[in-house]
Amino acid sequence: MGGRMIPRKMFLTKGAGRHKDKLTSFEQALRNAGIAHLNLVRVSSIFPPGCKLIAREQGLREMAQGEITFAVLSENASCEPHRLIAASVGVAIPKDRSQHGYLSEYHSFGENEQQAGDYAEDLAASMLATILGIEFDPDASYDTKKDIWRISGKIVRTRNVTQTAIGDKKGLWTTVLAGAIFIE
Repeated sequence: MGGRMIPRKMFLTKGAGRHKDKLTSFEQALRNAGIAHLNLVRVSSIFPPGCKLIAREQGLREMAQGEITFAVLSENASCEPHRLIAASVGVAIPKDRSQHGYLSEYHSFGENEQQAGDYAEDLAASMLATILGIEFDPDASYDTKKDIWRISGKIVRTRNVTQTAIGDKKGLWTTVLAGAIFIE
């Protein structure tokens, strides 16, 4: 392939779907997230140096149907009626943009959007903090760690994208997904 494949942009998206078939429920979630027309290749959790976080709408305008697209995805599914499910991707971006940041994938049962999103954000920021040499108590609350990271001045931004849903009352498959979609 010759050249390096380092994404220059990334956007966050989320979606949910329901159907009697699990695969079709997943497809519905992809459609709801706006990314069903892409050939998604899952990658691990590095936010590339110099990568720019852009709005979903802008990112989707830059994508072509059938494009092979690298993504960090979190998904969760259930056919259990009334079961709360969540999928979340957390992002931690260093102040020094020549360094890489981290993304985290997290999925859970019984957590609301705030809980799952905070946890995913905490995971990404914790991974970044360890390579930046920021000392923190891993058992401390997320808010306490966030204050330490902010004070250190080494982590400039954290955020998350989270999708939750309650399992269909008639037992249809319910799928949630959250994703970070890369653009070269």
